[in-house]
Amino acid sequence: MRFIIVLITSLFVLSLSSFAQNKKPRTGKESLFGKKLATYQITSNELSGACFYLVSGHGGPDPGTIGIYQGRQLHEDEYAYDIILRLARELLTRGAKVHIIIRDKKDGIRDGHILSNSKRETCMGDPIPLNQVERLKQRCKWVDKLFKKDKSNYKRAIFIHVDSRSKGKQTDVFFYHAPGSSKGKRLANNLHRTFDKKYDKHQPNRGFTGTVSGRNLYVLRNTQPVAVFLELGNIQNKRDQQRLVLQNNRQALAKWIAEGIVTDYKKGK
Repeated sequence: MRFIIVLITSLFVLSLSSFAQNKKPRTGKESLFGKKLATYQITSNELSGACFYLVSGHGGPDPGTIGIYQGRQLHEDEYAYDIILRLARELLTRGAKVHIIIRDKKDGIRDGHILSNSKRETCMGDPIPLNQVERLKQRCKWVDKLFKKDKSNYKRAIFIHVDSRSKGKQTDVFFYHAPGSSKGKRLANNLHRTFDKKYDKHQPNRGFTGTVSGRNLYVLRNTQPVAVFLELGNIQNKRDQQRLVLQNNRQALAKWIAEGIVTDYKKGK
């Protein structure tokens, strides 16, 4: 009798093990990532229940700041968009819901140094106005429209830009939040701490000089979700350009931002 019970128990354990091995991983699909990366695997539930509105700077008729690298132009909107797509994928693999506000149906995640320039970007399918105020109003309107529909208790907007300063001015990533936003400040600080730790690990003798501050930017002031605004470096500076032109660096930026967001999410809604 005891032998039979042990045998049945062993078969049950083996059956569960076989079920776990044969269980297909959860996957999702986002055509904006491009054909090769459109399908992604959901590897964790770290951000299950969280919702994000990801906005890359400029786009359409406005390229943003322009740098020169090896005699060719680097357009801010192309690099901000590529990093936003990479960030979106990182968040989706962690179980989050993601809205990509600025979109280009042709450009997916790209691995090249020089990302070709275009004016195809739209704001959720709508043409992007050239007028700056109208352009900012448009993206804020879409963020707020989606914000009202989403049920999540943790909803965050992430705005990504690239700065432009004199060629000799190297800058680290800057994190801005709306003045008076305690949750925005907390998110910005968690992102900053994540970057600080990563630099300590990967470039221990370099140090990290990025800062967190409140800033009265239009998109921070006129969107309902808690939001942060990131400036990823100086597009004119040769060293900062490496942060943009190397696809591994763009991927690292996206991954670090995602990890900082996970830290913030775990601290509370």
